[in-house]
Amino acid sequence: MAVKFLSEDWATEVTNTLQANEQFKASADVSVQFVVTDAPQGEVKFYMDASSDEPVQAMGELEDADVTITSNYETTNAIFSGELNTQMAFMTGKIKVNGNLAKLMTQQAALGHWVTAVAGLDIEF
Repeated sequence: MAVKFLSEDWATEVTNTLQANEQFKASADVSVQFVVTDAPQGEVKFYMDASSDEPVQAMGELEDADVTITSNYETTNAIFSGELNTQMAFMTGKIKVNGNLAKLMTQQAALGHWVTAVAGLDIEF
């Protein structure tokens, strides 16, 4: 059964998937706040926190996230559906990144494991 993108159910499914993925857990040590500016339900905030042994993706705000990524709904949808990679989105100005960019750069392998881990989820975009 598909889960709706940017919903609590989606965040829960991603959390379960990340916690079961040993490659991601072994390589990740970063927290990322996402801000989607024009989702159908208005501005949406969610985060991924892999700074402990049990990574979490949740709706809402994470105080003191390492990095904040802001984009519009179309770009966020394209990134999370695998149609656009984040590096290309950044280079073309489709996302804004604030915070500890050095830490984000050191976490590229972990972020790749994140994308691979969630690629198999049944998500309704």
